[in-house]
Amino acid sequence: MFFPMLWPLIFLFLFIPVLLASFFLNLAVFSFAKLGLSPLGALALLLASIVGSLINIPISRRRIYHQPWPENIFFFFFYYPPRVNYQLICINVGGAVIPILFSLYLLLTGRAPLGPASLATLVITVVSKALARVVPGLGISLPTFIPPIMAALAALLVAPHDAAPVAYVAGALGTLLGADILNLRALSRLQAQVVSIGGAGVFDGIFLVALAAALLS
Repeated sequence: MFFPMLWPLIFLFLFIPVLLASFFLNLAVFSFAKLGLSPLGALALLLASIVGSLINIPISRRRIYHQPWPENIFFFFFYYPPRVNYQLICINVGGAVIPILFSLYLLLTGRAPLGPASLATLVITVVSKALARVVPGLGISLPTFIPPIMAALAALLVAPHDAAPVAYVAGALGTLLGADILNLRALSRLQAQVVSIGGAGVFDGIFLVALAAALLS
């Protein structure tokens, strides 16, 4: 039997997450719409980004060798061949393919001027490269809010009249280049079986770029 005071607590416990999710969904759709999409197109892009974050497309494969260390004390009498595994280099749909395509859309339609966008992208690439850390067993670790904030500031400086689309392009492409592409060699040394460009650790930063860009509109 429930006490009467428990019902409001249960209601709040169930209602608050739904309210927050709804607020975030509406804010994200509003953000994409501010970048030149219709509300329906913004919702489609948002859902495609979320679903696409679960999809990795293999683009290359290489052999990796691991030399096992024998546990017995007579190891020098025997030959222990290295174990051969394969490492897949993948590209994440939600964290790389969709942001790249949408950035190209903003550039080709003229919403993001090429010169300022390129300069801002260079700045975010340098910042992301400096902040990104390769964590064994995890991949790339990057402070979530730094790329959006830096993209917003860079866009305001180089393109105050087109700050929102420039911020998105710089944040998306700069984060991918600085955090993932320039760290592929370090990731390959981790001997992880799957390396994902735009995957976990980077996707959050790229996704938040759209929200930061909308604030500039």
